[in-house]
Amino acid sequence: MLDVLITGGDVIDGTGAVRRRADVGIVDGRITQVGTITESAHQTIDATGKVVTPGFIDLHTHYDAQAFWDTSLSPSPLHGVTTVIGGNCGFTIAPLTPQDGDYLMRMLARVEGMPLESLQQGLPWDWTTTAEYLDALDGTLMPNAGFLVGHSALRRVVMHDAANQREATDEEIEAMCNLLRDGLRAGGMGFSSTWSPSHNDHTGVPVPSRHGSRKELIALCAVVEEFPGTTLEFIPAVGEFAQETFELMGDMSAAANRPLNWNLLQVYAQNWDLVQHQLKGFDIAAERGGKVIALTLPDTFRIRLNFKSGFILDILNGWDELMALPDDVKLTMMRDPKGREEMNRLAQSTQGPTRSIGNWGAYILLETFTDKWQKYAGRLIGDIAKELKVEPWDLLVDIVIDDNLRTVIANQDKGQDTATWKRRVEVWRDERAIVGASDAGAHLDMIDSFAFSTTLIARAVRDEKLMDLEEAVYHLTEQPARLYGLRNRGRIEVGYCADVVVLDPLTVGPGPVYTKFDMPAGAGRVYGEAEGINHVLINGVEAVRDGEILTSRPGTLLRSGRDTDTVTAR
Repeated sequence: MLDVLITGGDVIDGTGAVRRRADVGIVDGRITQVGTITESAHQTIDATGKVVTPGFIDLHTHYDAQAFWDTSLSPSPLHGVTTVIGGNCGFTIAPLTPQDGDYLMRMLARVEGMPLESLQQGLPWDWTTTAEYLDALDGTLMPNAGFLVGHSALRRVVMHDAANQREATDEEIEAMCNLLRDGLRAGGMGFSSTWSPSHNDHTGVPVPSRHGSRKELIALCAVVEEFPGTTLEFIPAVGEFAQETFELMGDMSAAANRPLNWNLLQVYAQNWDLVQHQLKGFDIAAERGGKVIALTLPDTFRIRLNFKSGFILDILNGWDELMALPDDVKLTMMRDPKGREEMNRLAQSTQGPTRSIGNWGAYILLETFTDKWQKYAGRLIGDIAKELKVEPWDLLVDIVIDDNLRTVIANQDKGQDTATWKRRVEVWRDERAIVGASDAGAHLDMIDSFAFSTTLIARAVRDEKLMDLEEAVYHLTEQPARLYGLRNRGRIEVGYCADVVVLDPLTVGPGPVYTKFDMPAGAGRVYGEAEGINHVLINGVEAVRDGEILTSRPGTLLRSGRDTDTVTAR
C-alpha cells in the first residue's frame, strides 16, 4: 500500500518536458510510481484540474536564526518552497564563542534586519561549533534546509575584535581554514562571504569579512575543494563591477573548483547594458578556470526603507556611522537644523549610482504612524513637499521625527512593465544566471521577496504569457537543484525524494503583504501568504494544505557530501 497517492493531476516533472496526466505514488518519502496507479493509499490527494510539480528550491535565504523560533520557516512553504539554503553572505551564527555571540547577534540585527530582541529571546546561543549548530536543527524543520559556513563568523571566532580592524596574519588565515574544514566536515554546504559596501555592523564599521584580503578569500575557497558536494556564495560589490571584481570571483571559483553564485542581479528594461556587463563575470571566470553565476530575483527588489535600521541608507557617504547611532541621538540630530542640513549634505555628496538613494523626493511615503501624516500615505514625498511648499528632505525629516524613526519609504516599482519582464525571462534563459535571491528570513521590516516563486509563475507565465509553466517550474526546481548538486531532488521522478507541490495554474500567485507580529518579544515582520498553492509535501509528508501550515516537520537537514553531489567549475 502507498503512503500517499496524488491522483488526477497534470504532472510537470521539473525537466522542462511537456506536462502529462499522471498519478504519483509515494512510499517512505520517495516517489515510487508516476503514471496510472490503481494501488490504494493511506492518504489520497485529488489533484483533478491541478498541476503537480516538484517542490521549489530557494538558494538564498537567511533562516539561520528564525529556524529556532519558527521551525516551519514561514512563509516559504506557503509559496511551494520545500528546500532552502541558509548561511549566505558570510552571516552565519556558527561557529560561535561566548565572547563573540553578542557581536554576531547585533551584526545580524543590523545587516539582515532581524529584531535584536527576537535574536536575544528566540535563540539558545548554546553551541560553539558548526556541527553543534546543525545538530540542534536536525529533525526540527518543515522544509529541507542546508547551511553554508560564513566568513564573518569564522573571522570573529579567530580574531575577535581585531576581525573588524585589520587583515589577518598567515596564522590567523590558517586557523580560519581549519574552522571552515570543521564546518564542512560536519555537513556545511560550502563557504559564503561578502565585500559589499552595504554591509556595515551595528557600530557602523564594515563587517568582518570586508576586512579580509584577497589572499584570505582564496585560501578559504581552496579549503572548499577538499570536501565533496560543496559550493560558494559571495556578494562582491554594489553597482557596476570592476574588472578586478570579476577576476576575484573567477579566482575564488577556480581555487575551490566549485561554481560561485553572486547576489544580486536586478533586471529592468532600462538597465540592460549594466545587466550585460555584470553577466561578463561568467566569461571572465571561465577564462580563469572558474564558473561564476549571477543570482537574479524574478521580480522588482522592492525595499521598504526606514531611519531606525538605516539599512541601504547607510550606503550614502558618511551615513554608515550615522545610521549606527542610537535612536535618541539620531532624533536629536534631525531636530537640530544644522544636524539635518549636515546629513543631507553628506547624502548629496555621494558619488556614483548609489547617489540616487538620497533622491528624497522620489520616494513614496509607504507607511506612517501618526494621524498628522496618514492622509499623505501612498504619495510621493516630492509631490507632498510641493503641495506643502517645503523641501522634500525637510518634509521627510519632520515625518520621521513624528514617527519616532519608524516611517517607511519605498522606491516606485518601475519593474512591472512588459519590456522588463521580457528582459528578465531572457536572463533566466542565459546560462550565466539562475533564479533565486529571495533573502527570505532577512530584512524582515523591508522586503517581500519571499514570494519569488509564486510571483514568477503569476507574472511571467499567466499575466505576461512569456513562457509556459513547464519552463517556469524548471527554473524553480531542476536548475537550482543541479547547481547545488542536491541529490534526488528537483524532479517528479521515480526514486526521487517526494518534495511535491499541487497548485492551481489559474490562480497561483502571491497574496497580500502585511505586517505580522508573531516573532519573539512581539516583533513584527513583513509577511504574505500565497494563493493557488493547494498542497505541499516534503519528503512525502503533507506540510501545507490550502494555505495552512500543518504541524508536520519532515524536512531533512541537508549535509554536504551525504545529500549533495559534487558540482565542479571545470
